Amino acid sequence: MYYTESLLYNLVRIVIPQTSVQKANTIANVFEKFPSLTKKAYLSAVIQKNMVTEELKRLYYEYTGSQAEDIIELPSSGSNRRYFRISGPKTLIGVSGSSQEENKAFIYMSGFFRGKGISVPEVHFHSDDYFFYLQEDLGDTMLFNAIEKGRKSCVFDEEERRLLHKTITQLPSIQYAGAEGFEYENCYPQPEFNQRSILWDLNYFKYCFLKATGMEFQEDRLEDDFQKMSDVLLQDTSPTFLYRDFQSRNVMIKDGEPWFIDFQGGRKGPVYYDVASFLWQAKANYPEDLRNELLADYLQALRKYTDVDEEHFFCQLRHFVLFRTLQVLGAYGFRGYFEKKPHFIQSVPFAINNLRQLLKNDYPEYPYLCAVLRELTGLTQFRDDIQKRMLEVKIVSFAYKKGIPNDPSGNGGGFVFDCRAINNPGKYERYNHFTGLDEPVIHFLEEDGEITQFLEHVYTIVDASVKRYLDRGFTNLMISFGCTGGQHRSVYSAQHLAEHLHAKFGVKVDLTHREQNIEQIFDAIL
Repeated sequence: MYYTESLLYNLVRIVIPQTSVQKANTIANVFEKFPSLTKKAYLSAVIQKNMVTEELKRLYYEYTGSQAEDIIELPSSGSNRRYFRISGPKTLIGVSGSSQEENKAFIYMSGFFRGKGISVPEVHFHSDDYFFYLQEDLGDTMLFNAIEKGRKSCVFDEEERRLLHKTITQLPSIQYAGAEGFEYENCYPQPEFNQRSILWDLNYFKYCFLKATGMEFQEDRLEDDFQKMSDVLLQDTSPTFLYRDFQSRNVMIKDGEPWFIDFQGGRKGPVYYDVASFLWQAKANYPEDLRNELLADYLQALRKYTDVDEEHFFCQLRHFVLFRTLQVLGAYGFRGYFEKKPHFIQSVPFAINNLRQLLKNDYPEYPYLCAVLRELTGLTQFRDDIQKRMLEVKIVSFAYKKGIPNDPSGNGGGFVFDCRAINNPGKYERYNHFTGLDEPVIHFLEEDGEITQFLEHVYTIVDASVKRYLDRGFTNLMISFGCTGGQHRSVYSAQHLAEHLHAKFGVKVDLTHREQNIEQIFDAIL
């Protein structure tokens, strides 16, 4: 039979409300028969999304007795699960997961942990096939975002420290109280932390990250050290719950308190792994003094459940920190390099820097692995990324009559460009209420053309300095633009240089239009 695009669109319209997730492959197969169909991929995506939303709306109605008023897909995470906020008489989160076993694990764990008084979202309802479920809405604030200021400045304020303290001191209750009576056969994909799962993670790192860099290494020697690491990690056994991905992106803040999500990969295992996951999270950027403070908080809370030999604890912890860092790099390689998810690509330099710090201390148990890792951290591609993250360019527009800006870095200043020779829109009353960020002023300056030539010379001079600063590993460069009132020419010039440097070099730029009380941060592109 000959199918037209119009006919297929009608097929989509008719089938979507009637189909279930199991029929998705059947519809996809229909499209495979029509390689010339230009909208095939688009239609397939539409079908999949509409099927998901229709099923979640059906579940919502079945649970609440009311129709959903709105359904909005939330930003994707590192998994293949999809989350939707469903609005109506009751706001819920709808989840679509492609792994039936993983969904069952989450639903079981949620109910079990809530029974233990642990703050996790309640699962209200699920489909008969377990591919969809409705859970409690905890809001939009992740701990990771709540501590953003501290992460970026390495100075954590009192509230950020309080949230971190509350989170880490609840971990022992998850590990110990959460393990009492827990039926580990409900875990997915493994019921316990064992040699097989360790080697899975280490080979995940090898194949998805290490090989992707193009490095050459001797696989048999590397496998020998992987086996040694497995033996070390399995020295301690304890009847505790291992959360597996206990980190600030998997903690929600609701009414000022931490709530825990994404624990479906948990299993029976030692306590060290979760401590390493949380305190050495790549982009959390905890300074050493704060990390030590949080470690002390954790150990104090842990003593409620067991005696603690601190020397032995820290000896074992360092091995788990190295192991977790390698596991994370494997995930970043797969999710970033292969699936092209930006968050994971951006996190790589932070994890590499963590690895550099770890390798300052010897791991004599794994000599060849450490040699490979040191070579890895020295690769140009990672050194350049760290340099971009380290260099911060501060750009300021100002009015000369109010003085040249001070350099807060302590370096004594940088470039100061005088814009007063450029044709001044401030001479004309019609521009008095605009700045160099507004279209009328931009049009005036660019049509005149003087500022374009001026900035071409500025770019040449500043670009050369930025290149040299990156090569030398310098961390601060300041550039200021002054004009009569700090409103038109200097603002235009500062804004355009900031955008130019950020686009060309990917460095962090801190832009301040001093007289306009405007500040803008361009984060480093990694």
